[in-house]
Formats: sequence, C-alpha cells, structure tokens
Amino acid sequence: MNIVDVIRSLAGFAWLGAIGLGVLAVARVSRNQGAKGISTTVVLVLVVAIVLSALGAGLVYVESNERGVVKTIRAGGVRPEALSPGLHWIVPIVEQVVTYSISNQTYTMSAVATEGQLQGDDSIRARTKDGQEIIIDASVIYRVDPIKVVQLHIIWQSNYQDGIVRPEARGIIRDAVSQYGVEEVVSTKRAEMVQTITDELSATFSKNNLELVDFILRDLHFSEGYAAAVEQKQIAEQQAQQAKLTVEQKKQEAEQARQTAQGQADAAVIAAQGAADSAVIAAKGAAEAQIIQAEAQAEANALIGQSIKENPEILQYQYILKLAPGVQTIFIPSGNQFILPLPNTTVTPQ
Repeated sequence: MNIVDVIRSLAGFAWLGAIGLGVLAVARVSRNQGAKGISTTVVLVLVVAIVLSALGAGLVYVESNERGVVKTIRAGGVRPEALSPGLHWIVPIVEQVVTYSISNQTYTMSAVATEGQLQGDDSIRARTKDGQEIIIDASVIYRVDPIKVVQLHIIWQSNYQDGIVRPEARGIIRDAVSQYGVEEVVSTKRAEMVQTITDELSATFSKNNLELVDFILRDLHFSEGYAAAVEQKQIAEQQAQQAKLTVEQKKQEAEQARQTAQGQADAAVIAAQGAADSAVIAAKGAAEAQIIQAEAQAEANALIGQSIKENPEILQYQYILKLAPGVQTIFIPSGNQFILPLPNTTVTPQ
C-alpha cells in the first residue's frame, strides 16, 4: 500500500466519522439536547475529509515497473509525457491517470488447454513449403516500450495484447513456416526459421510501441496421419540402416576369414619351403657324407693294400681268424698237412 492509498483510506474514515457525528448531532437536537460541541467536531471532520479526499484524488503514485498516462479534458486528450515512477499531482476531476506495466509479459499459444491465455486448443496450424501441415506451440515474451507508452495508449489503449501480440505473432509464424520444407522445419533449418520469426516480430512490435524480449518455439507436431507416415519412414530407415550394418558385418567377417586363410596358406608355403630347403640340405649333407666315406674307404683300402704288400702274413692271420669261430676240434694225423689249404700268400710281382 502506497501513500496515496493511505490518504484515500483516511479520507474514507473521515467521511464516515463526519456522517456519524452528524447523525449524533441531529439526534441530540431532536431531543432538545445541546449539540454545539458535536457540530463543531462535525465541521472539523468534514474539512479533514474534504482535504484528504482532494489529496487522494490529486495525488498519484506510479510504481517502479509502471508508467502513467494522464488523460485530460484539455486539448489533445492526454499529456504528451508519461508519468515516471514516484508521487505525482494531477488536477482532480479534470485529469485521470491510466497506468501501464512495463514488466515482461508472456503470451502463450498452446494445444494444451491450461497453458495458454485462451482456454482450449490455441496452437498455430501452418503449412510448409511442400504442403505439410504442422502444429506449433509458441510463446512470445514482450513488454511495453517505456518511451512510447503514450502513443500505445492513443492507438491501442489496453487492447494491445489482442490487437497486436496475438494476431501478428500467429501471422508471422505462418509466413515463416511457409518458406521451408517440412524436413527443414523439423531439423536442419529450425534455428534459422526461429531467427526469422524473431526478427519479424521485433520489427513489427517496434512499429506498434512494444519491445520483443524473446520468441520461444515450444513444440512442433504433426497431424495424426502425417505423424504415422513419418514414424513408418523412420522405422524403414532404421531397418535399412540395420541391414546395412549387417551387410557390413558380413563383409568384415568374410574379409577376416580371407585374411585368416591367406595367413594359413602363407604359413603352409613357408613350411613347405622350409621342408624343401631342409630336404635339400639333408640330401646334400648325405651326399657329402657318402663322398667323404668313399674317400675314407679308398684311403683305407690303399693303406690296407700297402700294409699287405709289406706284411703278407696278415692274410694268413685274418684267414685263421675268420675260420676259427666255426672250428671246435680238429684231429690231424702226424705228418699230414692241413685239411684246408692255406691261401697263397705269395705276392706275384706286377
């Protein structure tokens, strides 16, 4: 409660007091009782009531979030300048103040009955460039331009919300949506569309003595038939994507199997090459061993031949050794030779 409200309340009480005292004075006079003191009091209370009423009618207090437009019976109908926050004096009866809030105000248009300024479905139906209908929920945050309050009052008075905000917002939103395809509105160009709407609303509001604070695109949805078609399309795209992933997975598995088989084949070739090399080396080693053995045998034979040539008795000795294991007992008559002839150890000269 500001000071003007207090003064007006006091004026009301003063008038009630004056009326009460007046009734009391009349009652005392009718009874032939003295009413001189009461009459004086009534006059004083009446004076106070008149003064307070005059003050209450002439004083105006403007809140910090308000501006006051002074209506007058003088030429022009209004004062050219709005009243700023604080206490002001106007001419009672001749002038009257209409206050306008300059705080932010929100106008919501929604399909949900309890969200918007109007009861019921107040959403915006618009068609895209490709003819699809979309349903839009939006909020417009705005305020009265503090410098242009008088002009706003002259043109719209307090009807600016229904006269400017609502129709202009709905029209600009529909015009903006019609410039884009449905896919652009939903995804790729949504931010651009919102910026277009914001710029258009800001310019329009400025021409009509308002300021746009923000535009909020709250929701986008489609008719039931189109929503079902979009859902089916999304399902088909997901299935196609899944099939693509499956094919890619099979390709990767096939490539992995091919690489595994290639690795096994390479390993087999390397193993076979190693075995062949080993076989060649083994054969070569065996051949070399045989050559060495033959050379050693030849050298041994040469040494044996040389030894026999130099010691002929070795042959008889070897003959006896070979024969001995098979002979157990031999009876030889006295003076006879051996049953078996001894080998000829005479070396025939070459």
